[in-house]
Amino acid sequence: MTSVFLKLEGNTVRNRLWNFLIIHSEFDYSMKDIAKFSEVSYTALKEIWKEFAKREIVKYTRDVGNAKMYQLNRDNPLVEKFIDYYWSVVSSEVEKGFKKEEILAA
Repeated sequence: MTSVFLKLEGNTVRNRLWNFLIIHSEFDYSMKDIAKFSEVSYTALKEIWKEFAKREIVKYTRDVGNAKMYQLNRDNPLVEKFIDYYWSVVSSEVEKGFKKEEILAA
């Protein structure tokens, strides 16, 4: 099932990564799991990951075995602004849905 954000903003690799990282921002994941759960190829993830790491969008949290774990960097103001944008897109679409239901119920 595609999220509202992806339907409105485009189902791109970058948007799928943002979508996963925002929704699951409380937890850390290995790059392999991020690729799997965001439905992005590992090769595509590695290309974008370089930029995400350089811009401090994601941060390293710990090692689990041989895997390095990462999560969304909520300390980055750019990330917080994007999270606000993400939820405003989702909220506006949800509000439209409620308005349609009110009109149909009347």
